[in-house]
Amino acid sequence: MNIILLSVIALSIILITGFVFLSVQNGYLNYSSSERKTIIEKPSMILNKENPIKVGILHSLTGTMAISETAVADATLMAIEEINDRGGILGREVVPILKDGKSDWSIFALEAKNLIVEDKVSVVFGGWTSASRKTMKPVFEEYDHLLFYPIQYEGLEKSPNIIYTGASPNQQVLPAIDWAYENLGPRFFLVGSDYVFPRSVNEIIKGKVHELGGVVVGEEYKLLGEENFKDVVDKIVESKPDVILNTINGDSNCSFFNELRQRGITPKVIPTISFSIAEDEIKIIGAEKMAGDYAAWNYFQSLDNKYNNDFVKNFKKKYGEDRVVDDPMESGYVGVYLYAKAVAMAGTDDISIVREKLKGLTFHAPEGAVGIDPQNQHLTKVVRIGQILPDGQFKIVSSSENQIKPNPFPDYKTEEQWNEFLDNLYKGWNENWANPGTVSVIQK
Repeated sequence: MNIILLSVIALSIILITGFVFLSVQNGYLNYSSSERKTIIEKPSMILNKENPIKVGILHSLTGTMAISETAVADATLMAIEEINDRGGILGREVVPILKDGKSDWSIFALEAKNLIVEDKVSVVFGGWTSASRKTMKPVFEEYDHLLFYPIQYEGLEKSPNIIYTGASPNQQVLPAIDWAYENLGPRFFLVGSDYVFPRSVNEIIKGKVHELGGVVVGEEYKLLGEENFKDVVDKIVESKPDVILNTINGDSNCSFFNELRQRGITPKVIPTISFSIAEDEIKIIGAEKMAGDYAAWNYFQSLDNKYNNDFVKNFKKKYGEDRVVDDPMESGYVGVYLYAKAVAMAGTDDISIVREKLKGLTFHAPEGAVGIDPQNQHLTKVVRIGQILPDGQFKIVSSSENQIKPNPFPDYKTEEQWNEFLDNLYKGWNENWANPGTVSVIQK
C-alpha cells in the first residue's frame, strides 16, 4: 500500500469520525469537551472506484407508500453524495443501488435478497411500513446481513441485523399520549391502516390510556390505500372524542383528512395527532387542511441549530427550494453517516466487524445528539410534539429536551405476551403482516 493511499484512508477516517465525539452518562448523551466539526468541507480527492462500497437503497418509489418513501430515498442519496464529496469511506467510492419496493411487502423481501445475493451490497437502507420490515427481517437474518430501518415504529422487536434509526414507542407515541391527556382531554379515538404498526401501536396506546384513567371511545382500521373514510368519520362524529390519534399511512391520509374537513371536523373542533404524517406529507395533503393539528416526532425542519440548518440548506440546494425535509428523511440521512462512521472506525466494510463498531456509536445529527443503544440497536433520541402551521411547518409545543433511551417493549405486556400478540396478528392475516383484504376505492 503506497503512501498516497494510506493518506487517503487516514483522511477519510478523520472526516467520518470527526463530526462529533459524545459521552454517555446515566443513559443520556452529553456533549464532551472533545466535540469538533468536520475539518474539510470538500477536499479535492481521487476516489477509489475500482473497489467501491456498494450499498442498497430499498424504498417504495411507486404505489400507496410512495407519497412518503420517495423523499427518504432522496435524503439517503444526498448523504451518500456528501460522503463521496468528502473522500468516500476509507478512500472508496460509495455506490448506491436503488430498488423499488412498490408498496408490496413480498417485493421488499425479494429485492432485499437480490441486493444481498446478486448485487453483493455491504448494507441496505430502507423500508417504511412495519409490514415491509417484518418481511425483510428473516432475509437479513438468514444472510447475517445489515439493514438500517429509518422509520418510527411499534417496537416489539430487536434484531442483531437491524439498526433502528426511527423512534421506539417510548420516544414518540407514549409521550404524545401523556401530552394529549394533559392538554387536549381524556377521550381518544384511534384510527389506523390495517397492518402490524397501527394495530400494535394502538394496543400500546390503550394500555397507556388505561394507565392515565382516560377512555378510548372508538378504534377503526382501513386497508392501506383505502380512499373511503365516510364510515370512520361517522363514528368519530358520533363518539365525540377530545382528540383523534391517527396511524394511517400512505396516501390514504389525503382521503381521511378530506372527509374530516367535509364533515366540519377541524382542529378547533376535534384535533388530530398523527404519528406518520410529517412536513413532506403535509405538502401533498395541503397545509391549509392540516394547520392546527399535531404530530409527534423527534425531528422537525424548523429546528434551529447549525447541523439542521446545513442539512436543510443542502437538501434544498440539491432538490429545489420548494422541497421540505422531515423526520423519516433525517433518520435515513443519519443512518448513512452512522454506517460510514462505523466502517471508517472498523477499517473495513466487513459486515460482522461493522456491526460491532455500530454498538454504542454516537453522532450529532440535525435532530441533535443520537447514539445507538448497544443492547437493542435503537437510537437514543429527544421527543418532540409539533403543531402544524399554515405554511406546513411545525411549531414545537413540547420537547423532552433530554435524550430518551429506547424501550422497544413497553411494560404493558411481557416480551412473551407481545410476541404472542404479534403472532396472532400474523396468523389472523393468513401469515401476512398486513390485512390482505380488498381495498374499497371511491369512484371518481
